[in-house]
Amino acid sequence: MKDNQKQFRYIGEEVIAREVLDVPLKEVKEGVSKIEKNILDEAGPDVLQMISMFADVNNPSTQVFSTTSIFNIHKIDKLKTKAVINLRRINDVRRINKFFETLNESVNNDAFFIGCSETLELRYKRLMNKFPGFINQLYVLGDYIFKRVIPKLPITKKLYFALTGGRNRIISRAETLGRLYSCGFEVLHEEVHGYLYYFVARKVKNPVYDESPSYGPVFRMKRTGKGGRPIKVYKFRTMYPYSEYLQQYIYEKNRLESGGKFKDDFRITCFGRFMRKFWLDELPMLYNLFKGDLKLVGVRPLSRQYQSLYPNDLIKIRHNYRPGLVPPYYADMPRNFEEIIDSEKRYLESYAKCGWCTDVNYFFRAFVNIVFKKARSK
Repeated sequence: MKDNQKQFRYIGEEVIAREVLDVPLKEVKEGVSKIEKNILDEAGPDVLQMISMFADVNNPSTQVFSTTSIFNIHKIDKLKTKAVINLRRINDVRRINKFFETLNESVNNDAFFIGCSETLELRYKRLMNKFPGFINQLYVLGDYIFKRVIPKLPITKKLYFALTGGRNRIISRAETLGRLYSCGFEVLHEEVHGYLYYFVARKVKNPVYDESPSYGPVFRMKRTGKGGRPIKVYKFRTMYPYSEYLQQYIYEKNRLESGGKFKDDFRITCFGRFMRKFWLDELPMLYNLFKGDLKLVGVRPLSRQYQSLYPNDLIKIRHNYRPGLVPPYYADMPRNFEEIIDSEKRYLESYAKCGWCTDVNYFFRAFVNIVFKKARSK
């Protein structure tokens, strides 16, 4: 056998290095079990090696599938199973969340789930190499409209699923991860092999069972309003679906950059960055303003995940007032998360003394920064 070589794989903001087999497939198959041969035939030696880092495929406690059917998942013995491997990409599963939820219910905490998907990014690379010249551009556009846009529109969604059975949908990496986290899994490892993105996840809690996840062009964000009561804030979508479940994941992987935003946030779409730059995504929030959930100037409404980063004393003060459309951020232009905290404290202290005069002061300072100093959201 040839010596193993070290291979580097770029995933998001991480470079993963590990030893990769550099031997012919026929030679690898010699002396391996039947289940290992099946994995080699379907996924290749690199994937088998990755799986072996987390699970023993020859152990009865490891269940190996290549399925899109929930009925097969129901057959899992919860008491004995410690790892589930599915070599079929989730793009072909009609009801992905139901599939993940059933899997969650079928295993105990800390059980591994290893699966794969063809992400939006990898699909683009594959299709661009499929045809010559400008034809691939037209094919990619048509593929995106039919398999990404149409399944998300209420009018055409049922027709799409009737024609395709939900197979071969386009799913981004962010949506793959978000669905996993919403269904109670924590992602431990990620790799790319060929045009497939593989993930290693672990069950850590029960699913959220979100019956109305954000998926369309306008979505409702779960935020905290005055008195700590939950409110729903409307925005045009700038992130991939299910991105709201990745707050903690992004914070742990990417941390915060200048201005308190997440660094290199892969959840944001290209068109989303354009919309954020000119605040087009926030136009639906005018409905919240008219409804009375928000006022014109005030601290931004926070998600519970992001709110967990704030000191408790500031959270208590925040809950005494309605959040706003124009935050103190655009008046003070803080450079990091600590300065954002200080900016909000100063605003709230000033607002407690004179509400209307504070809001007028902050509104015009923000107006100058936005119009003349080109302050922009990311």
